[in-house]
Amino acid sequence: MKKFSIIAILCLCATVLSAHDMFLKLQSFFLKPRAQATIALYNGTFDKSENVISRDRMQDVSVAGPNSERVHPDTSQWHDAGNTSMLDLKTSDAGTYVVGVSTKPKVIALSAKDFNEYLQHDGVLDVYEARRKSNALEKDARELYSKHIKAVVQVGDKRSDGFKARLGYPIEIVPLQNPYTLKEGEVLEVLVLSHGKPLANELVYANFAGHHEHAKTSDGEERHEEAVTTRTDANGVAKIKLEEHGHWYIRLIRMVPSNQKDVDYESNWATLTFEIK
Repeated sequence: MKKFSIIAILCLCATVLSAHDMFLKLQSFFLKPRAQATIALYNGTFDKSENVISRDRMQDVSVAGPNSERVHPDTSQWHDAGNTSMLDLKTSDAGTYVVGVSTKPKVIALSAKDFNEYLQHDGVLDVYEARRKSNALEKDARELYSKHIKAVVQVGDKRSDGFKARLGYPIEIVPLQNPYTLKEGEVLEVLVLSHGKPLANELVYANFAGHHEHAKTSDGEERHEEAVTTRTDANGVAKIKLEEHGHWYIRLIRMVPSNQKDVDYESNWATLTFEIK
């Protein structure tokens, strides 16, 4: 991983709920060819964006098409609507597309209590367990994090191989089947890549719009329970049963100890969104 200078530290004095997932969302992931479309960037939860993302934090914005073409929308195509960043696009020919956004790394400083709660709340359970085993639960933490998100969008009726697009992000979820050839009850396989290589035994979560269940962490805090919790196999592949129709997301947080000065952990967050009819 490239070394990044630490230019700012954001201190949390609230709860772990300040930790935000990031998603690309559409009112419908099924679009008409050569038509205007708007994609929302949610930074918060799948239901609500809690703040906009400034353009200078966006390291890459890409649209990958069915013929392997890749374009980078201009910053002028973004606008903000309340707490949500919005990307305006005009669709091209029929086919399956991937839209991606990757953010620059940023450092956050957390108290031991807040960091432990965040690890449990967001499902970074392997890191929490490693801290517990090494008697490090009382240690504060500084984390260098970035987010790398994708949406699979269907334009017109023609299904194509655009869903396979690899954008070269530090962490990336790549569908192995076109989601728009699958139906409720079927299984979607996804390949998880870390710096371009398959990532084995990584915790992966998936959920669909409208699913709300909660569970207790080991500290007695409430956390959101996803519809699917699984791990990648030895080849970096996870299987997601699409038990309901509607808008879906797949997410993970890859966190490892850091060898950078003044940074304890490095994390790369990934999400993939799509729709099942």
